[in-house]
Amino acid sequence: QNYPNPFNPTTAIRYSLPAAGTVTLTVFDVLGRAVRTVVETRPAPGVYETSWDGRDDRGAAVSSGIYLYRLQTGDAVRTRKMVLMR
Repeated sequence: QNYPNPFNPTTAIRYSLPAAGTVTLTVFDVLGRAVRTVVETRPAPGVYETSWDGRDDRGAAVSSGIYLYRLQTGDAVRTRKMVLMR
């Protein structure tokens, strides 16, 4: 889960990889539209932390509300809810 939640202006998302593989972390709005791809990489095994600053792929600040992030690592997919309060 991200921390802090609710957040303003940034939140940290921590994840661990038992083996090397492709990692994609995407933020979606509640309508299912992709807001931002935060991570798209192929790291070595280990523990990682990234942050989301409440901005979309164009760099514009998004509005307050509920957002979902989807973390894909190989065959595993995790989706969690987070709340941005401006």
